[in-house]
Amino acid sequence: MATIKAFKAYRPTAALAEKVAALPYDVMNSDEAREEVKGNPYSFLHVDKAEVDLPRDVDLYDSRVYEKAKENLQNMIAEKTYVQDEAPCLYIYEQTFRGKTQTGLVGCASVDEYQNNIIKKHELTRADKEADRIRHVDTLNANTGPIFLTYRKQPVISALLESYKTLHEAVYDFVSGDVRQRVWVITEAETLETLTSLFETVPALYIADGHHRAASAVRVAEKRRKEKPYTGDEEFNYFLAVYFPAEELTILDYNRLVKDLNGLDAGVFLEKLEEKFNVRLIGKDAYHPEKRHEFGLYLEKNWYALSLKDGIADEQNPVASLDASILQNEVLTPLLAIGDPRTDARIDFVGGIRGLKELENRVNSGEMTLAFSMCPVSTEELMAIADAGKIMPPKSTWFEPKLLSGLFIHFLSE
Repeated sequence: MATIKAFKAYRPTAALAEKVAALPYDVMNSDEAREEVKGNPYSFLHVDKAEVDLPRDVDLYDSRVYEKAKENLQNMIAEKTYVQDEAPCLYIYEQTFRGKTQTGLVGCASVDEYQNNIIKKHELTRADKEADRIRHVDTLNANTGPIFLTYRKQPVISALLESYKTLHEAVYDFVSGDVRQRVWVITEAETLETLTSLFETVPALYIADGHHRAASAVRVAEKRRKEKPYTGDEEFNYFLAVYFPAEELTILDYNRLVKDLNGLDAGVFLEKLEEKFNVRLIGKDAYHPEKRHEFGLYLEKNWYALSLKDGIADEQNPVASLDASILQNEVLTPLLAIGDPRTDARIDFVGGIRGLKELENRVNSGEMTLAFSMCPVSTEELMAIADAGKIMPPKSTWFEPKLLSGLFIHFLSE
């Protein structure tokens, strides 16, 4: 059984929603955020990355950053940039990107279901990143960025949401970057009850993106549960989330760049690759693999197609059979001596949204020596790994479009 709970969101006014909504805090650094907020006092980055309003020499984890975020949010509420819905609602959040639409339902997910693994994970979290968001959530007393959840499609839920969109007018409708963003507010008690009941038939939810935000929300709830007796109904027992059917999601490739050939020359490296891969010279045209176990290699201004030979992948193991695992275990570790991609400074990762030209540019500049283009992971692969209680290799998934922050705020107490 999965829970989706209606809540009284604080939301920006329709006139300001486009100015408020911002990309998630973790897709840009502080310098990029400072540029992004120039001329826009409404940007939610003033809350999510409040260091933009402090001197550059203030440490990102200084208590002043969290206090500034709290102050900025309270000011936005006091100035009526944000208003709160009078009764608990659910919200339809639709995004259209490159001609494809994904329709999610915004509500609150259960901390208990995270702990009991009804909400399943596929990624490790880092203690420092978790600590940052714990302080942010606890200081603001609010979830400000939604967790990106997915589930195996339920046709009845999808049909109900499509019908509601047809019959009602969106409260927000704007374009951010190259993504159209639309939101509907569901207020009718019967519809809310129906949707809540329908999700009770969903056997599992999966975190697509936002593992650190989810873990942080849970840690704050655990902290507050220890501070005084609780009933389980308090708002801190739930966290802000958007629920999308898996079949509608877009996962892009997450490509790799490596600084050097570990002392090998290009010819020897290609020969060693041929022990495990069929290697085919493509030439100058960028090569983007279209199916599992195929890779592109950019080396010395030429592209090669690499196809894994039969019998090498362990197809019974959902993690070992991932392309990211194959590349790591058959190439990066044994040939290029990259043991831990999380910590090795010789490897970098580039989301597919930047295109293969980005790989070529960084190799041609001399910054990197070679690049690998990857086939995107499927949502079925992601869910199979989470179902098995396993962890995906780092930098395996890049979801687009990103969920905007600032459109919905869930306070943990009044």
